[in-house]
Amino acid sequence: MIAVVYSGSRTAFWKLTQNGQVVAHCNTSGINPCFVDAKTILQILNKKVVLVNNAENIKKIYFFAAGASSADRQEELSNTLSSFFRYSKVIVENDLFGAAKAACFDKTGIVGMLGSGANCAYFDGKKPINNNFGLGYILGDEGSSNYFGKILLKDFLSKKLPKDLESKFITIYNLDRPQILERIYNKPQANIFLTSFFDFFTQNSKHEYIIKLIDEGFEKYFETYVLPMVSKYGNEDLHFVGKVAAELEDRLQITAKKYDLEIKTIIKEPILNLLKHYIN
Repeated sequence: MIAVVYSGSRTAFWKLTQNGQVVAHCNTSGINPCFVDAKTILQILNKKVVLVNNAENIKKIYFFAAGASSADRQEELSNTLSSFFRYSKVIVENDLFGAAKAACFDKTGIVGMLGSGANCAYFDGKKPINNNFGLGYILGDEGSSNYFGKILLKDFLSKKLPKDLESKFITIYNLDRPQILERIYNKPQANIFLTSFFDFFTQNSKHEYIIKLIDEGFEKYFETYVLPMVSKYGNEDLHFVGKVAAELEDRLQITAKKYDLEIKTIIKEPILNLLKHYIN
């Protein structure tokens, strides 16, 4: 049995296969080694009956995780997973590698990630070329769901939201200033809290104010991530991976055209393409 896993910071998608066929699947909380320790990861795994029941049957795991960007993080995560899946060979790569592989397979291209976090890289057909973009949700991640959550909360707290949106926000989330600041500054996994507000953008995506926030976020994303890649690597196919890219595709396409760029593919769930690649 082979397991293929793609994990952002919020959600991890698991597919278990036998003889080329999916025999089980599940989602867990995101497994990002920058934010969750070994004990927490094992607690996450033990909560899923599917994983507990198949732990000894899985012989190989391909695990693509946000936060697994260094050899030390990859080894740390591999060791934790190996203590649960005792008979499995565990291969850990970062989520950017998984996104690039899902979008390009073995061809070259520029791959943008827009999910709970944000990144972009040139894929040479084998691996993404290292860059300096991965600054995380505090210093970077422009255009991601946690970025949009941060902008929404800031505007709400600063009384900048239009009255109709402010009323909707209060009705849906029932949060006040002390609760928001407590959750961000004194509670763990503030990044996950920020991503939880992305649905507000999709639910109100036709509102003029929301459109403005989305367009400004995507413009920052292109100027920070995509344009340097295009300038350096030239006329390569441009791909996007992630929930934000897929669910706000219309605004993303408009932004790309503003910079005279064409998006070849947008993939919401890279786990499906990764599955095709690693079980065939």
